[in-house]
Amino acid sequence: MKTVTQYQNKKVLVMGLAKSGANAARLLQQLGAFVTVTDIKPFDQNPAAQSLLDEGVRVITGKQPLALLDEDFSLMVKNPGIPYDNPFVDKAEKLGIPIITEPELAYEISEAPWVTVTGTNGKTTTTTLIAEMLNADRSVGKAYLAGNIGIPASAVAEKVGPDDTMVVEMSSFQLAGTTQLHPHIAVLTNIYSAHLDYHKTRTNYINAKMKMVANQTAADYFVVNWDREEWQALAQRTKAQVVPFSRQNLTQDGAYLANGTLYFRGTPIIKADEIRIPGAHNVENALAAIAAAKLAGQADNAAIAHVLKTFPGVKHRMQYVETWQSRKIYNDSKATNIVSTEVALRSFPGPVVLIGGGLDRGFTFEKLLPLLKDHVHTMVVYGQTKQLLADVAKKAGITDLHIVDTLDQAVPVALKESKPGDVVLFSPAAASWDQFHTFEERGDRFIADVNQFIKENPA
Repeated sequence: MKTVTQYQNKKVLVMGLAKSGANAARLLQQLGAFVTVTDIKPFDQNPAAQSLLDEGVRVITGKQPLALLDEDFSLMVKNPGIPYDNPFVDKAEKLGIPIITEPELAYEISEAPWVTVTGTNGKTTTTTLIAEMLNADRSVGKAYLAGNIGIPASAVAEKVGPDDTMVVEMSSFQLAGTTQLHPHIAVLTNIYSAHLDYHKTRTNYINAKMKMVANQTAADYFVVNWDREEWQALAQRTKAQVVPFSRQNLTQDGAYLANGTLYFRGTPIIKADEIRIPGAHNVENALAAIAAAKLAGQADNAAIAHVLKTFPGVKHRMQYVETWQSRKIYNDSKATNIVSTEVALRSFPGPVVLIGGGLDRGFTFEKLLPLLKDHVHTMVVYGQTKQLLADVAKKAGITDLHIVDTLDQAVPVALKESKPGDVVLFSPAAASWDQFHTFEERGDRFIADVNQFIKENPA
């Protein structure tokens, strides 16, 4: 860990706990700051706050009083999910208090170079593939996963050395709170419209994503999807060396797919049909990961190919769960938006039984209509968005439609209504927060429900 002195004897406010906030508070205290934590969850229901109090951190829970901001704080470390129009955050901005997110703090103390990955879809799979590739044939140091993948970057940054590599998944929420972040390799998987309830406009969303490259220099690399003109144009925003990847073979300057084979700068790496995880989107993820791993200089072609042939996928992202009576069951709980579910449906040409539902963010699901018509014969919907999803299912001509209240009810219905040869796909197209704290919790519940059903209905 680098020696950092700028926080000594400074008053720092950590807003929001969860994993990243709790770790940021501990790190700041270790760096000599006078730390105050504020979290909306009541103290008696807040184990993280209780632990921090025992460790000598000042803790304010159950409320976020605006008067607290009058205490002359030098910095706020904000939970990424808290929007900037939150009254507490808004007042901090008006008072001129610098506001960062936890990955910015992690970057400041890290001795290891960073590879960062962002995008609307494919972040976690690409991040994980890069780390796997870098560790497959490495004699010195280790690649460590961190960030939006569920591992606080600051916790990892405390232990890495200069021979290691941090491979960090970054959300638009996290990137919005960065100022000094400077990855050696930055990867953009794609950009669609998402999280506009938070960012308000697509332009704001894109600008948040592109903060990832703001501090790059000509000695760095920007790996970018080249399959849309809009994404190509984003390459003009960096001083780094641009390394494109293309599933449509629009360029051969970086990683690309041609005649069924994935290449990097003219050298064949692996045939597309040898990649274990299904779907055209995973070919894109593989191309992005190949480019990053080759640029990092610590992965040979054989090691990269081996990873792609054996990597089973990331939990909750198109995760194969089980085969039951000739039905293949997949958990795609990470599909918290419509685009992710579109990607999932395109991955399965055969008949699909789709389970969907979740938090109502105020939009409809009309974009799913063509794919529902082409891929889905049975649909089970639940949660706040059940009626919205039911409406689009009816428009798609799906007559085998079931409306239930909870995921626990949806799973057995979907499996009972499925037929041999079907794919039973849980791809919610909505956030988890109507019934679950996280998409991971939601996905774990889906898997538990599947296992319980199979136990009660063996082959």
